[in-house]
Formats: sequence, structure tokens, C-alpha cells
Amino acid sequence: MQVDETAVGPVLNRLRRAQGQLTGVIAMIEAGRDCKDVVTQLAAVSRALDRAGFKIIASGMRQCLAEAEDGGIPMNEAELEKLFLTLA
Repeated sequence: MQVDETAVGPVLNRLRRAQGQLTGVIAMIEAGRDCKDVVTQLAAVSRALDRAGFKIIASGMRQCLAEAEDGGIPMNEAELEKLFLTLA
């Protein structure tokens, strides 16, 4: 599966944001920052990664539907469910 061209930009932006936030979390831990601040930033990283993952899955679902209309082999319900659950 390739990510839809229209989704690539937003996905990369979200992943870069998560990368920056993770770098911040590492720096906070190295600096001995307060646990609450570190956990708050770590939660932000997690949300950014989740959003990127959901965007990739949504793009993949559109792609699968388009392929099915063109005679391709679509993902079945169990495969889609498994894909969603990997992000949970």
C-alpha cells in the first residue's frame, strides 16, 4: 500500500511534529524535568503518532475501495479491523 499523494504531506507533518516532540521529551528527561511535564509531552507524542496512523489507514481504505472498483482485491473486514486495532 502506498499512502495517497494528498495524504503524504499531512502525514509527514504529523510525523515530524511527533519527532520534534519526542526529541523534547528526551531533552526533558536528560534535564531532570518534572515527571508531570514529561508525561504531558509524551502523551502529545502519542497523539501525534496516532493521528498519523489514522490518516495512513484512512488513505489506505480509500485506496482499497478504489482498487476494488477497478477489479483489484480489497481488504476484507477482518484485515481492516486488525489494522485499526494495531493503533489501539
